[in-house]
Amino acid sequence: MAGHSKFKNIMHRKGAQDKKRSKIFSKLSMEITVAAKMGTPDPDMNPRLRTAILAAKGQNMPKDNIERAIKKSLDAGGDAYEEVRYEGFGTGGVGVIVEALTDNRNRTASEIRSTFSKGGGNLGETGAVSFMFDRVGSIEFGPDVGSADDVFERALEAGADDVTSDDDGHILYCDAESLHEVMRTVEEHLGEPTSAKIIWKPQNTIDLDDEAGLKLLNLLEALEDIDDVQNVYANFEVSDSVIEALGS
Repeated sequence: MAGHSKFKNIMHRKGAQDKKRSKIFSKLSMEITVAAKMGTPDPDMNPRLRTAILAAKGQNMPKDNIERAIKKSLDAGGDAYEEVRYEGFGTGGVGVIVEALTDNRNRTASEIRSTFSKGGGNLGETGAVSFMFDRVGSIEFGPDVGSADDVFERALEAGADDVTSDDDGHILYCDAESLHEVMRTVEEHLGEPTSAKIIWKPQNTIDLDDEAGLKLLNLLEALEDIDDVQNVYANFEVSDSVIEALGS
C-alpha cells in the first residue's frame, strides 16, 4: 500500500475525533490568512486562497472560521510568516519533505531537527531529498463522482497527466502550473473537488517491513503535530496492517 496518502487520511480522521481538530483548524486558518495576504481576499482571483479554502471545507471547518481567517489578512501589521522547506531522512532511508509556515526560523528548525532525531531520522540539507520527488498538482474527488474509467476520461480531457482510483476516491495529477486550469475544467463534469493543491509526489517508493513502517509513521505523525508544519511528504510503502495499527 502506498503509504503517504493513506497516512494523511488516517491522520485527518483521527484529528476529527480528538483534540487535534483544533490544531488542524489553526494550521488551515494560518494558510488561508497567508494566502489571502500574499494575493487578494477574493478566492475567485486567488488560486492559492481557493485551494486553502477547499482544504478547510474538506476538514469541515466552519464557514465563520474561514471568513475570520480571510479578514485577518486585511489587518494592518500582524505576524509575518514565511514559507520554509526542510528535508531529511527517516527509517530505512525514506526521504521526508516538511513544509512549514513560521514567524521564527530558528524555533521551527530546532523543533523539526529534534523531532527527526527522536524518531530515528535525521535532518538534511535543502535539496538532499526533493530531487527524488516531482512537484505536481493534485486534485482529489470522492468515490461517488463516477467510475474509475469515467473519471480517468474526464481527467485526461481536462489536461491531467495521470489518475489513481481506489475505494477512498480519485486523485488526478497534473503539471503544477496547470493545477487551477485543470481543476476548473474537470469540475464542470465532476463538481467541486474535495482537495486541490500542489504536492511533492515520490518518483519511486521504498518498501518497509511492519516494524520499520510503524516507526516511520510515528515520525511523520510527530512532524505533523508541530504547530508550524503545514505538510509532510515521504516516499515509502507499507502494509495495510501498519496503517490500520496507526489509525486504531
